Amino acid sequence: MSLVTLSSGKSFQAPDGVSILDAAAQANIALPYSCKTGRCSTCKCKVLTGTTHALRPETGLSEQEHAEGWVLSCARAADTDLVLEVDDLGGIELPRPKMWPCRIKEIIHLAPDVVKVILRLPPTADFQFVPGQYIDVIGPNGIRRSYSLANSSFADKVLELHIRAVEGGAMSDYWFKQAKPNDLLRLNGPLGTFFLRETVDIDLVFLATGTGIAPVKSMLESMAQCQFDQRPRSITVLWGGRHAQDLYLDVDEIIGEFSYIPVQSRPANDWTGARGYVQDVLLDAKPDLTNAVVYACGSDAMIHSAKVRLVEAGLPDKRFYSDAFVSSGAK
Repeated sequence: MSLVTLSSGKSFQAPDGVSILDAAAQANIALPYSCKTGRCSTCKCKVLTGTTHALRPETGLSEQEHAEGWVLSCARAADTDLVLEVDDLGGIELPRPKMWPCRIKEIIHLAPDVVKVILRLPPTADFQFVPGQYIDVIGPNGIRRSYSLANSSFADKVLELHIRAVEGGAMSDYWFKQAKPNDLLRLNGPLGTFFLRETVDIDLVFLATGTGIAPVKSMLESMAQCQFDQRPRSITVLWGGRHAQDLYLDVDEIIGEFSYIPVQSRPANDWTGARGYVQDVLLDAKPDLTNAVVYACGSDAMIHSAKVRLVEAGLPDKRFYSDAFVSSGAK
């Protein structure tokens, strides 16, 4: 048993062989995380004193980050007492994840390779989540995959998922070739720490690629309930895809007033909008980032590039939140 102390001064006991992230959760201390498989870097923290050992590969870290003492709390266990440079979520209490039965209510094709799946839970289910979080869906033969929630509340007793086809993916084969209404599945959730923090008088910037628009939609819709004095100063949404068909939602109709910039990286000749990658388009506009908070969701490559470049351009380091969609076994 080791004692782990955080930047805030909070501490908790970490049992042998248990990840730092799970040990913190057992002590009711919420640390940031997303995939929980070592593939993204949301749970990155720096070891100031003490030693750890890897429970799984930390592919979400670069060689330089390894050399500088960074580790992933989901993939590391304590060998000795530790002092870590990492911020917990403070007094924020997230709903505890649980296993739930569910059935497919509806499957709607939004694009050739994207479906919207509506899951309905039992009428007595009291499922609670914070807009931006995700769930794990357990399908046939126990296959488990993670999907962000695209709706902002559980008022209608249903959950909305946006699912992109993955070539050769076992779960993709199910969603696109076998799934049908009334199929019985299970889900575990809610999960993740990707959700809105401060909004008052802030310049909110959302970066999304592909189905990364799903949690952004959830968060945008949730802001419709914000009191006037809780609203951000501005909202900017950049959503990127390779081609026009990848931008499968009418984002302008989601909710409220905000600036929306659709971006295509491989557009047709008649495309007159922004070209390239969402982080490049944002930076080309030379925004003032000193009052901004950025929420990025989508490909891991976009997220890594966006954070480095936006911080270099003046974004405060702790005002970048992300949820990376990574390979099978995670998001």
